[in-house]
Amino acid sequence: MTNSSQFTWDDLQFFLAVARTGQLSTAARQLRTSHATVSRRIDRLEFALKVKLFERNPRGYVLTAMGNRFVETAEKMEQETERLRADLATGAMAQRGVVRLSAPEGFANFFFATVLPQFAERHPHLSLELVTIQQIMSLSRKEADISVVLDEPKGGPYYAEKLTDYHLQVYGSRDYLAASAPVLSREDLLSHPFISYIEEMIFAPGLDYLGDVHPRIRPQFQSSSIFAQLTATRNGLGLCVLPYFFASRYPELERVLPEEVDLTRSYWITCHQDLKQAPRVRAVIDFLREAVTWPDARFIPPFAVQAGRKSG
Repeated sequence: MTNSSQFTWDDLQFFLAVARTGQLSTAARQLRTSHATVSRRIDRLEFALKVKLFERNPRGYVLTAMGNRFVETAEKMEQETERLRADLATGAMAQRGVVRLSAPEGFANFFFATVLPQFAERHPHLSLELVTIQQIMSLSRKEADISVVLDEPKGGPYYAEKLTDYHLQVYGSRDYLAASAPVLSREDLLSHPFISYIEEMIFAPGLDYLGDVHPRIRPQFQSSSIFAQLTATRNGLGLCVLPYFFASRYPELERVLPEEVDLTRSYWITCHQDLKQAPRVRAVIDFLREAVTWPDARFIPPFAVQAGRKSG
């Protein structure tokens, strides 16, 4: 009784074939099956739906009023099924849906936002939601589909891979450096005002890097926003540790102690394990993996490549 009260998409195909031809025999030929199989499938569908879809008469099968209404529904399902099959065959499913990406402000605003035109051209049917308030997003609660993070995730049902390393150096504006005492060593940094993050609001260990420059540096201006730090540095407020991939785009900024101070951090990309193979999620991950290697991405600066060749 349980099996006979259920129906499958195949049953709907049998229904549509009979509805369109009005004959069991013709429908059977189209479906490459037997007259008896078509009859049995129609009976099962009517039993499962608890409604009569056809009137049987010597001339064939005639749709009832309810059968006519059901044709519309079955045809919509047929169209969606065909579209799904076509999408799976062409890979277009990777270009459909909405993906919410959580990323640090610097990565989101100074890198990902700059490659959005290429992303949109490649995936025109994929919608993106970009969230930069990373510290309040939770993969475990599915508040974000994908997260770019500064520290490798530990534990939990997550997939993670290193996306790229990036370099940070000390920067100051040309005008500020021209009007200030020269910086010839790390000790000289102590005589300059520094711009940095608010210590108690640093949400990732990877952002706590002033101590790696000099343990006695105490910032004079602090902000939770890397964009505010960049703006303050460009306006001559002091020195700041900034990522090369965007600080190098501002000609008014100069590197300070470039041969001596060069910090390396990493971006990681992570998502919930059960989303890893979702086509829409894979599309974003694959795009990011490729985009960070483009020459203009500047995550690995020329001086780092040269140093690597010398040491190799």
